[in-house]
Amino acid sequence: MTKAQKAKFVIETLREIYPTIPVPLEHKDPYTLLIAVLMSAQSTDVRVNQITPLLFAKADNPYDMVKLTVDEIREIIKPVGLSPAKAKGIHGLSQILIDKHGGKVPQSFEALEELPAVGHKTASVVMSQAFGIPAFPVDTHIHRLMYRWGLSDGKNVVQTEKDAKKLFPEALWNDLHLQIIWYGRQYSPARGWDIKKDIITATIGRKKVLEDYFKKNSK
Repeated sequence: MTKAQKAKFVIETLREIYPTIPVPLEHKDPYTLLIAVLMSAQSTDVRVNQITPLLFAKADNPYDMVKLTVDEIREIIKPVGLSPAKAKGIHGLSQILIDKHGGKVPQSFEALEELPAVGHKTASVVMSQAFGIPAFPVDTHIHRLMYRWGLSDGKNVVQTEKDAKKLFPEALWNDLHLQIIWYGRQYSPARGWDIKKDIITATIGRKKVLEDYFKKNSK
């Protein structure tokens, strides 16, 4: 099966499994999405969704956020991990949004990536989910599955993103990256992986990945 044929199979299968796509991080506008995505680094969406309501009850816009001190923000978001850096980033970017962007989240990769604690992946999520601009944010699930499926040899998320964008039609990027994330969590996780539940990898998986899986699980 060629990479193009594999990509077509992935698209069709995911469309069947996820005809409607749940949004992982709860938010109500571009600002609350930006803060939620920033908080999700090295944490889980479940944990972030438990903490963001507490933070947003006090400040759900940059003007209210800068009224809080960095320490106050850190205290609220401590359960998500890396709270000192994240609190500093949240306070700092909120001030920049006020000073440079009229309190609004900018609609460009360049402007987003200039904000403290905002990298390319965070910017991509905001561009795709808040503004509907085509992007393909690559997280650990997508990185793992693109390799498992033989669609990328990317040693890092940058290369995996390039490979995904070449293979999949741009019009599908925004939905597809979410579908792959959900699939990775539910059917093709890093730990506790059961290939009998993972129809995509069982059908198009990289030969070495399948060999290693069966070797490991035949003991």
